[in-house]
Amino acid sequence: MTGSKAFRQHARRVILGALLLALAACTSLYANHGYAPTELDLQQVEVGTTSREDLASLIGRPSSSGVLSESGWYYVQSRWESYAWKAPREVERQVIAISFDPNGMVSNVERFGLQDGKVIPLQRRVTETNIKGISIVKQLLGNIGRITADQVAK
Repeated sequence: MTGSKAFRQHARRVILGALLLALAACTSLYANHGYAPTELDLQQVEVGTTSREDLASLIGRPSSSGVLSESGWYYVQSRWESYAWKAPREVERQVIAISFDPNGMVSNVERFGLQDGKVIPLQRRVTETNIKGISIVKQLLGNIGRITADQVAK
């Protein structure tokens, strides 16, 4: 009898261990990618007075910058969730867009988030310009239809 009692206790431990292992496998795992400065860091940036060099020493250089003569810096941070066998999905994204004027001074600081697959502005500090309400993406995509055949042939 003592042998069967020991066997039952061992079997219970094995089953309990398997259940705990299965339960642990169903836990979500999170991974963070990229870097976005905190609100405290961005409070040090003053529109119109902070230069590109000052910005690099205050919050660091980004991994992405504007395609038009370094018109802006973009800090991107995202958080991904992995759950069991499912493909990882992005649960949070932040984009900090900092624009510069021709003299290399900060002219605009914007914070965007990703909610329901749409980019939404979370925060915006803008100096007065002649292109009110036009985002950087609209400015970049706005020139697509303005190219003529003679410009392509050059």
